[in-house]
Amino acid sequence: MANKTVKVGLVQLTCSGDVAENMTKTIAGVRDAAAKGAQVVVLQELFRSLYFCDVEDYENFKLAESIPGPSTDSMSSLAKELGVVIVASLFEKRAEGLYHNTTAVLDADGSYLGKYRKMHIPDDPGYYEKFYFTPGDLGYKVFPTKFGKIGVLICWDQWYPEAARITALKGADFLVYPTAIGWAGTQDEATNDEQYGAWQTIQRSHAVANGIPVVSVNRTGVEGPMQFWGGSFVSNAFGRVTYKAPHLEEEVHVEELDLTGSDRYRTHWPFLRDRRIDSYQPITQRYLDEE
Repeated sequence: MANKTVKVGLVQLTCSGDVAENMTKTIAGVRDAAAKGAQVVVLQELFRSLYFCDVEDYENFKLAESIPGPSTDSMSSLAKELGVVIVASLFEKRAEGLYHNTTAVLDADGSYLGKYRKMHIPDDPGYYEKFYFTPGDLGYKVFPTKFGKIGVLICWDQWYPEAARITALKGADFLVYPTAIGWAGTQDEATNDEQYGAWQTIQRSHAVANGIPVVSVNRTGVEGPMQFWGGSFVSNAFGRVTYKAPHLEEEVHVEELDLTGSDRYRTHWPFLRDRRIDSYQPITQRYLDEE
């Protein structure tokens, strides 16, 4: 992989209650990223709407759509027009009463490459996702695009090294995490700093452990009681932050990833070589209190 690089666009935006307005704004963000040289554009989690999972409301199921469907059709046309790969996070209606938090990948020629369904579903104050989403059943996915093999995970998946490891082992050149996470308005600054630091650190750790870059794209803006913390960032293949977006402002940024770094870091820090796969069976247990 001599001199292999890829330019990735991060589109960090605020959202409103108007789905059409959000789509128009996001398309403008993709165009902006492409104009800045992006080859791959990663959108934030559930970009078409406000983050509706802060409440349990049956009306919000009306926001869901089929995948492929109207949004993937729009993004496919846009990807083909601009010659970019688009990673688009959507609320999927799979069947009557069956919904997923899903990311679709459109290649640079507009072709629909498939989807990843979020595997880890949170249920916390302000993040009532289990009310809406069935856990993913497609397994961990890597998408072979024109500009590299993209490993797609979603938000809460960020906290699980197993998800990053399996996706990396499937041949991902880099990991992307469409995200919607923020601070409760009642929190103090020390708590906010601690939470953001943990969020960034765990993802940088995935980069180190697997020897591949990580791209995390979060939303910003105030929605209900939540200040989404922005702070989208890029880590190189050894955990060094090469870009960090502001917390409270919208931002469209393009960052060049050096994919040749993976071979260098994996050679000098051979974590994959030294894995004791014969000893890992216990990881499939919930907790090791009984043997």
